[in-house]
Amino acid sequence: MTTDRELAVDPDEIASFWELARGRAGLARLAVVTGTGAAASVAPPAWAFGDSPAVADELVDLVLADVKTATASPLWEYEASGIEVPGAGDLSIVLDGRAHPRALIRTSAVRTARFDEVDAAHAWAEGEGDRSLEAWRAEHEAYYRRLMATRGVEFRPDMELVLEAFELRFPPRPRGSGQARSHPAGPVAPGRSQ
Repeated sequence: MTTDRELAVDPDEIASFWELARGRAGLARLAVVTGTGAAASVAPPAWAFGDSPAVADELVDLVLADVKTATASPLWEYEASGIEVPGAGDLSIVLDGRAHPRALIRTSAVRTARFDEVDAAHAWAEGEGDRSLEAWRAEHEAYYRRLMATRGVEFRPDMELVLEAFELRFPPRPRGSGQARSHPAGPVAPGRSQ
């Protein structure tokens, strides 16, 4: 997870995206009757996946294709940054590698698990590479080692991760995208990182 504090985010672009997204995603319907409350008028957190513009672009494209429906982040990253761990129902604006808003997602489930306890269903839901658990572990260990080296933290297979499952709220999901959600071993488990 890369927060908007680390990217050159244009607040006006975020506000415009939020206005469009909340209306098109059906989040502004009640405001017609009750008026817009403070929570509905403030844009949710904006962040990008990964540690480079290229990775951010690749992963937001997977979200937009409804292939990536989960992510994982080290718990210590939330604790060190003071950012609250996401909860079910939370909204986020996902940025591309140039810090432009591209997607609105809603967290559907959150759990914690050790790196070495992440299962194949979560790896599949992350939608990256060949979607296997082995590839997920290799790629995420390399990513976490890069991330942690910049912060003076050592990678450990027993480190706690926040596994987040999410759904794309805006733009609308592509037609026929439901096939991407099913895992050969059964339903996708919950599960922000790369």
